[in-house]
Amino acid sequence: MTHIELQKYKNTLNELNLIEYAGRVTRVIGLTIESKGPKANIGEICRICNDKHQEEVFAEIVGFKENKVLLMPFGDMRGIGPGNQVISEGRTLRVSVGNQLIGRILDGLGNPIDGKKAIQAEEYYPVNNVPPNPLKRQRIVQPMPLGIKAIDGLLTVGKGQRIGIFAGSGVGKSTLIGMIARNTKADINVIALIGERGREVREFIEKDLGEEGLKRSVIIVATSDQPALIRLKGAFLATSIAEYFRDQG
Repeated sequence: MTHIELQKYKNTLNELNLIEYAGRVTRVIGLTIESKGPKANIGEICRICNDKHQEEVFAEIVGFKENKVLLMPFGDMRGIGPGNQVISEGRTLRVSVGNQLIGRILDGLGNPIDGKKAIQAEEYYPVNNVPPNPLKRQRIVQPMPLGIKAIDGLLTVGKGQRIGIFAGSGVGKSTLIGMIARNTKADINVIALIGERGREVREFIEKDLGEEGLKRSVIIVATSDQPALIRLKGAFLATSIAEYFRDQG
């Protein structure tokens, strides 16, 4: 009997939005867009269509004021003005996950920026996840070899442990992270480059990480010249991707 993979059909059905709630932009103040409608909740994603039929701008609902909806955009607000239609997506921000993410470079919203083929979602994970119950967390009892003798011998890291690397500019933080990504015994690396200068991203990927490290890594990039909301969501998105692979064992 032929095995039929139903997950992709389930994903397609979940994508269907048979009822659309829409509103209109009333004014824009700074980085906040105010609209009358649509009917939606905090954290939901909306798309804003401008009258010039340019690329739609996605935004997140961050509050309500005097029967108006307050949104913060994920991209450039040029072209947005009063009367533009605001359509609710009926969902919060999520990321498509699966093994096809390995070796890919994504932006802060989970879109591929490496020029390769589009990512077909095997499953979706919410970007804002609830932290696990602390009593269900595993104890840190096993060492995690990083492949760097000085750290493994003197500052041994445990599996499940969090560590921080703090140093000034140009000291070698990126080089050290690249060494860890290439030599660690971890199955998959999820690396988030948040707030990095744009010129440093390619240098890290090609020089510090290298082709060997990229083959088992997922890179999320939200550079310093992007909106603050993109950088914030990029950090959460990287965490969600890491949690997905954690759940796969």
